[in-house]
Amino acid sequence: MSELHDNVVPHEKVRSLRNAIRNVRIAGMERTDVVVALQESEKARLEMLSEELIDVFKEIPEDDDQFSFQIVPGTQPRLWIDMTSHVLMGRDKHSYRFVKETRLGRMVLLETADIDDMADCITEYIAERIIEKERTLEADWMLNRIRQQDVPLGKGLDQLKEDAAAKAAPNKHNKGRGLFILFCGVVMGAVMGATGLIAFALYANPFGG
Repeated sequence: MSELHDNVVPHEKVRSLRNAIRNVRIAGMERTDVVVALQESEKARLEMLSEELIDVFKEIPEDDDQFSFQIVPGTQPRLWIDMTSHVLMGRDKHSYRFVKETRLGRMVLLETADIDDMADCITEYIAERIIEKERTLEADWMLNRIRQQDVPLGKGLDQLKEDAAAKAAPNKHNKGRGLFILFCGVVMGAVMGATGLIAFALYANPFGG
C-alpha cells in the first residue's frame, strides 16, 4: 500500500486566465442586476410620489416656468421639483428625502417614509415659491414705476427731503403769523384792560377825594 501511494503523482492546479475572466464577468453581471433592480425600485417609488402630485402640478399657472417636475434616471434617480430642489430615496431605499441646494450647501427639507407627508411638504414648498415669485414681480413693477417718473435712484432721498422742506415752509410761515396775531391780541387786551380800570376809578371817585 505504501508503494502504491508513493507512486501517485500529485495533481497540479491549473490556472486559466480565460476562466478567471469568465468568473469576473459573471460576478459583474450579477452586481449590475442588483444595481439595476435597485434603480428601478427607486424610480418606481418616485413615480408613485409624482402621481400623488399630479393635481398640484396641474394647478400651477401656465406662465410659471420655475418648476420642472420630471424624473431623471441615473445611478440614483431623482424627481426634480425646480432647479434647486429634488426628491431622492434615502439610504434605506424606502424613505423619501426632499433636498434643496443652497449657497450654504445641501439642505434636507424633509425625510420620511410616508408618501402623503412628503406630498404635503412639496405642495407647501411650491406654494411658497409661487408667492415669492409674485412678490419679486411686484417689486420689479414698483422699481419700473420709479424709473418712469425720471427720479434717479441715487437722488431719491434728496428728492424726498426737498419735498418735505417745501411742505414745511408754508406751515412755518403760518405758525409765525399766528404768533404775531396772538401777541397783538394780548397787547390790545392789556391796553383795553388798563383803560377800563382808569375809567372805573374816575367814575367811582369823580372828584379825586
